[in-house]
Amino acid sequence: MALSPNLRGAIYMAIGMASFTFNDATVKYVGEHMNMGQVMLVRGSIATVLILALAWHKGMLIPLREALHRMTIVRVIGEVVGTVSFLVALVHVPLALTSAILQALPLAVTMGAAIFFGEPVGWRRWVAIAVGFCGVLITVRPGGEGVSPYILLIVVTVIFAALRDLATRKVPKTIPVLMISALTSIGVSLAGVAMIGPLGGWKPMSLMNTMLLTLAACCVIVAYHFLILAMREGEISFIAPFRYTSLLWAILLGFLFFDDLPDVPMIVGSLIVIGSGLYTLYREQIVGRMKPVEIAAAAARTSPDGV
Repeated sequence: MALSPNLRGAIYMAIGMASFTFNDATVKYVGEHMNMGQVMLVRGSIATVLILALAWHKGMLIPLREALHRMTIVRVIGEVVGTVSFLVALVHVPLALTSAILQALPLAVTMGAAIFFGEPVGWRRWVAIAVGFCGVLITVRPGGEGVSPYILLIVVTVIFAALRDLATRKVPKTIPVLMISALTSIGVSLAGVAMIGPLGGWKPMSLMNTMLLTLAACCVIVAYHFLILAMREGEISFIAPFRYTSLLWAILLGFLFFDDLPDVPMIVGSLIVIGSGLYTLYREQIVGRMKPVEIAAAAARTSPDGV
C-alpha cells in the first residue's frame, strides 16, 4: 500500500528523532571526558567524511556555488547555533529534561510557519501554542534563584532549530539531501574548531571515546538525512508533532546510562507541551477536511485570522 507524503514524512521524522537521541546520549557520555568543542570537531569531521563519500558514491555532489543557496546558508546557521547551545548544555542537564524542553520545537515551527510562510493558524492553535509554552515554563521551573543558564541554552536551541526546519522547507529540491547534510556537518565541525581553545584545549582521546564518537557521527548522518526528508516530504504542521517520540527515547536512555528519572514537574510540563502539539495537529486535520467556503464561514464566526 502506497504511503501518503504526510505519513512518509512522519515515519522519517520518527527515525530521525531516534537517531538524534542516541547521538545525544553518546555525546553526553563522551562529553564527561573532553570539552564539547573537541567533540563537535571530531564527530563532525567523521560525519563529513562519511557523508561526502556517500554523496560521491550516489552522484549527489554538486558545485558549491549551486549548493550555497541562501536558504541552505540559513539552515546551516540554525543548525550550528542550535548544536553549540545544545551540546554545551547537554553535559550539565539531564537527558530527559533537555528532550522535554525540546518538545516545544513543533510549536515553535508551527508558529514560525504561520508568521513567515503565511500558513493558516487560527486562534485555537495560537492558544494551544501559548499553553504549550506554559508547559515549558513548568518543566523549567523558574524560581527565586532563577533559571540555570544551561537550561536557557536549551531554549536557544529550540529557537534556532525551528529556524533550521523552516529554512529546510525553502531549500530548492534540486540540491541533494546529502549535499545539505554535508554542508551542515562542515559548519558544525568549524564551530567545534573555534570552541576548542575557549573550552580548555585539546585532550588525548582513548580508543573507546573515538569509537563512540564514530557511532555518534553515524547517528547524526541518519538523523540529518531523515529530518531533511521529513521536512521536504510532508506538511510541517502534520509531521512536526512526531518529534515527541524523542522524549520516550531520552527517558529510556537517561535511565539506562545516566540513572536519571523524570520528576513530577517535568512530566506534567511535558504532557502539557505534547498535548498542545497534538491539538494543533488535530486542528490542522480539521481545517484540511474543510472546504474553502466552510473555512471562510468559520473564519467569519470565530476570528478575522481564520480557524
